[in-house]
Amino acid sequence: MKPRRYHGLKRPKLRQSWNKYNLYNLSRTPQPKMHISDGVTFFQQKWKAKGMLRDYHGEHVVERKWVRMFSRRLLSVAEMDTQYMAKSDGSELAAGRGSGRDGLPNWSNGSVYKRTMTPYMQMTFAPMERRLDIAVFRAMFASSTRQARQFCVHGAVRVNGKVMPYPAYRLNPGDMFQVDPERVLYATGAPKKDGGAGSSKKRSSAGDLEEDDPEAVLEEEAADAAEETPEAAEAAEEQDPETTDAAEPAVVDMKPTRKQIQELAARAKSILADDESLGVGQKRKLRQFVKDARPLLSRTGRPGATPGEIADELATMVSGLNLSESSDSSSSTENAATRKQPSSSSPSSANNDDPMSDLSESERKRLERRMAEYLREEEENPWDPSKPYRTPWRPREYMAPFAFIPKYLEVNHNVCAAVYLRHPVARVGTAEVPTPFPAAVNQLAFNWYLRRR
Repeated sequence: MKPRRYHGLKRPKLRQSWNKYNLYNLSRTPQPKMHISDGVTFFQQKWKAKGMLRDYHGEHVVERKWVRMFSRRLLSVAEMDTQYMAKSDGSELAAGRGSGRDGLPNWSNGSVYKRTMTPYMQMTFAPMERRLDIAVFRAMFASSTRQARQFCVHGAVRVNGKVMPYPAYRLNPGDMFQVDPERVLYATGAPKKDGGAGSSKKRSSAGDLEEDDPEAVLEEEAADAAEETPEAAEAAEEQDPETTDAAEPAVVDMKPTRKQIQELAARAKSILADDESLGVGQKRKLRQFVKDARPLLSRTGRPGATPGEIADELATMVSGLNLSESSDSSSSTENAATRKQPSSSSPSSANNDDPMSDLSESERKRLERRMAEYLREEEENPWDPSKPYRTPWRPREYMAPFAFIPKYLEVNHNVCAAVYLRHPVARVGTAEVPTPFPAAVNQLAFNWYLRRR
C-alpha cells in the first residue's frame, strides 16, 4: 500500500514541522468558522475541531495516551501591579475567574474599549508541552516533533545528566534537558549538496600573509603534483580491475591547495574592500577571480580531484589576474620568472610586483584586522566534508518563521541545553501554548475531551 503524504497540499494538515510545505499550508489555510454554520451539529463541530488540533498537537501520540494526559485544569495567572498589591490584598482581582469582576462600562466616554480577556481555551493541549520530544522541538533543537522523538530513541537526549530514551517522558519544573550538539547542527543546518563536498558556496577565509609570491607557490605545487601524477598512474595500471581484493586508491591531501585558494580569494577581497586607487578594469578582474575561485574550491573536496589539476587551473587564473597598469603579457611573464629567483631580485622590484606595497599604514592595519576576523570565523565555523550537514554551517531554509521559544523554556544554544522552568500558563490576552488555531476551535476540542467515558 502506498504511504500517505505527510505534507499534503490539496487537503492540508498543519504539523509541528519546519518543512516548507507545512509553512505554505500555514500561510494559506483560513481560520475555520465552524460555530457559524447552522447546518452542522455541535457534535460534528467538536469532532472536526478535535481532528484538526490533534493533527498539529502531537499527531505522533496515540489518542488513548493523550486522553490519559488530558487535564481539566487550565493554569493561568493574573497580572498584578506591585504598588496595588502593597496597598490591597488583591481580592478584587481574584474575583471573576482570576481576571477581575466585570464592571459596567462608562457610556459617557467617546469610545468604549473592549476588555481584553484571558484565552483559557488556548491551554487545551498544555499537558502535551510537558513531553520531552515536544520540548526538544520547542527549544529549536529539532526541525519537527518526529525528529525530536528520533533523537530521544537514539539516546541523543539527556535529562538532568542521564540519557532519556523515552520521548513520552513528562518534564517537571526545573528539569534540564540537553541534546547532542552534532544532532542539533544536523537538524537545524542546511542540507549537504550532492557529491559530498559540502557547500558549493564556501566562504573565503583569510590566512596569514606569506613572504613568497602566490604565483611562485602555485607553480611549485603544480610541479610537485606533476611529479606525483605519473607514479599514481603507474600504480593504477598495475591493479587488475577484475580482482576483488584490489588495493584502495591513495587519498590525496588537498588541504594545502585548498588553503592556497582561500588565501588568494581573501586577499583579493581585502584589496577590493580597502584599496580605493584601483581602476574599474582592475576591480572587475578581482571580482571575476573571486567568483571563479568558489567552484574551484568546491572541487578540491571531491573524490577525483588532484592537486595537479587544481594547481594548473589556479595558476591560469592567477596569470590572467594583472593588477598593474600595463597589460603587457610579456612583462608579467618576466615578472613571474624574476619572482622565482628571490636571491637575485632587488627589494624594490619585489615591492613593485607585490600588490600590497601600495597600501598605506592605516590600510594595512585594517587589512590585518579583517584577516583576523576571517581567521576567527574559520576557526569557529570550519569547512569539514566529513559532517552530514553543509559546512561551513548555515541555518536551513524557511527556518525564520519558526524561530521562537516559549516563555516557559530557558534555552542556551551554545551548549544545546534548556531548562523547563514551569508549566505553560494563560495570561491576559495571551497563552503560552503555541497553536495556529483560534480560541473558538480550541474550545470545541476542549469540550470534546470533557465528556465522560
